[in-house]
Amino acid sequence: MQVKTQPEDFENYLTDASNLKGGHAAKLFIPESISDISQILREANENNVPVTIAGARTGTVGGAIPFGGIIVSLEKLNKIKNIDKNDRHATAEPGVILGDFVKAVENEEMFYPPDPTEWSCQLGGTVATNASGARSFRYGSTRKYVQALKVVLPGGDILDIERGAVTAEKGLISLTSNQRNTYTLKIPTYLSPNVRKNVSGYFTGDDLDPIDLFIGSEGTLGVIAEIKFAVLPKPQGFFSGIVFFEVQGDLLNFVDDVRQFSFAKRSCTPTLSGLPIDATLLEYFDDKSLQFISEKFPDIPARAVGAIFFEQETNAANEDEFFEYWNTLLEKHNADLEKSWFTTNEQDRDKMREFRHSLPVSVNEKIALNKQRKIGTDMAVPDENFKGFLAFYKRLLNESGLEYLIFGHIGDNHLHANILPKNDWEAEKARHLYGRFIAQSIMLGGTISAEHGIGKLKSKYLNVMMGERYLNEMAEIKRAFDPRGILGRGNMFDEKILG
Repeated sequence: MQVKTQPEDFENYLTDASNLKGGHAAKLFIPESISDISQILREANENNVPVTIAGARTGTVGGAIPFGGIIVSLEKLNKIKNIDKNDRHATAEPGVILGDFVKAVENEEMFYPPDPTEWSCQLGGTVATNASGARSFRYGSTRKYVQALKVVLPGGDILDIERGAVTAEKGLISLTSNQRNTYTLKIPTYLSPNVRKNVSGYFTGDDLDPIDLFIGSEGTLGVIAEIKFAVLPKPQGFFSGIVFFEVQGDLLNFVDDVRQFSFAKRSCTPTLSGLPIDATLLEYFDDKSLQFISEKFPDIPARAVGAIFFEQETNAANEDEFFEYWNTLLEKHNADLEKSWFTTNEQDRDKMREFRHSLPVSVNEKIALNKQRKIGTDMAVPDENFKGFLAFYKRLLNESGLEYLIFGHIGDNHLHANILPKNDWEAEKARHLYGRFIAQSIMLGGTISAEHGIGKLKSKYLNVMMGERYLNEMAEIKRAFDPRGILGRGNMFDEKILG
């Protein structure tokens, strides 16, 4: 185990992708085993020392930034322990880089679906934030693939949790650690919003599995030390397209149809048109997004008001057939087929993904030149409220005069409105707009965070979304595992709520 005590030796661990300023800590610990983690946490708990867990620090809400205490980096716990093709699972340590894990699984002709935009993140971080991405439209978030966890609790105890092994009784869940200590907690009574993606607070549900409390808990309940994931057979092929529209209504109606057909296909319900379409991903780019990256991609049509990136899994027998299905649907909704891009080729598909991924990268480069912090939304709303919410975004942003662009996971009613302030005055104006977007999403029954989490930057908004009663229920869960509140201080909760 490495220990660094000189600030200059761990300066890089005081920041993450949120660019939140002011991070500081007394020491950095880099454990190399689960027993190392247990020892660090036990001593920190005895001395009431705050602990911040560091992964690859790719998060955008400040969760990995310490404000006092010590940092524990999991970068040395970076082994893929096994990939079992027969039982379709893979076991790995938390410091494994997601991109390396995906490649290792693919080398075994298997497939791990979750695909956050930033593949340099660590697996432990993806579990701690319940990461999702473009393919969540078809495959869901990280939670769906976590079969078992090894978790080190703040007192040093170790929990081995397997999905389905523990059930609630009379509203209570009890877990016994390897050290034979029992942890009992009440199941929260709050309901999740009726959205497809939500990472606002601790998970709940009718048949709550305790493993789900740790997935998405943002380093506030325990340290994830080992993960067993489900993996799938590798898809044989795909048909991908980036299609352009000249009328916003045509684009949104196209999305409605793709959603309808995809959900009907998955539920084995015949669709009205008979088209067996089941999109893997459905991504949106508004006109300002297209203009923003037009220098890198000069083939973007000048008159396009927006674009959709879609993908459908295929095999050699049905590839041509699926092209016809999608062509029929695109013609129905007046897509610019002549100027749109299609492929079944791996190399061209990678270029399409580069188109998708280059947008947030270009945004971050622009905001860095302005010496400001990007103001980016992460809200999602129910199906019936999506079009109105998108119109609300556009109306307020156009009225503001601020530079902005909107893109993201339209299949899940989850778009990122990115505001790019040029100075401090515009930054203040952007923050005010962000607050209005938060209020509107809550009023429409949505969530304040669909995939990026709460961290330190959004804790005050979680208070608005959840209310005092339900925040106190979350606080009870935290106290059951972390009575001194040493883990992830400032993440999700105001410390006053924890007492």
